[in-house]
Amino acid sequence: MGQIFESTMWKSRFLVLLAVLFGLLGAIVLFVIASMDIFVVAKYAFDTIVTGAHPENFHEDLVSGIIGAVDLYLIAVVMLIFSFGIYELFISPIKHIQEMQDEQRVLTITSLDQLKDKIAKVIVMVLVVNFFQRVLHTEYNGALEMLYFALAVAALSVGLYFLGKVGKK
Repeated sequence: MGQIFESTMWKSRFLVLLAVLFGLLGAIVLFVIASMDIFVVAKYAFDTIVTGAHPENFHEDLVSGIIGAVDLYLIAVVMLIFSFGIYELFISPIKHIQEMQDEQRVLTITSLDQLKDKIAKVIVMVLVVNFFQRVLHTEYNGALEMLYFALAVAALSVGLYFLGKVGKK
């Protein structure tokens, strides 16, 4: 009885394939949507240049649209890292990754802590990109608000600096 239970429990690890498949599907959807967003921004820029129109927030709209797409691309990367990591941890190492040189093994995951660290770093980048996208549309009404903005940028810079230091150890 104990051997049947253990065998069933071991085989239940294949349930993570649902997370892997839907994680990959989510990544594909996000890559397509982000690419469509870039196309829409490029079309808007082209149409604006061709017609000679000068919309009030033209540059901010362009930068915001592109940053929004980068944000989606980064979230898609999180989904890819998650899918690859879960697959490697619970199902099997991926042969193609094993054959690559060490510096090319971006998606190699050997522990849950390593998966967590890789996902956390990309999520921090998503937050940074999202912060700058929101800053583009913020209006400042005084020196104190500009100081808060400068402090927020400094805090992000310090956080990214230390995040980079932790990753190199």
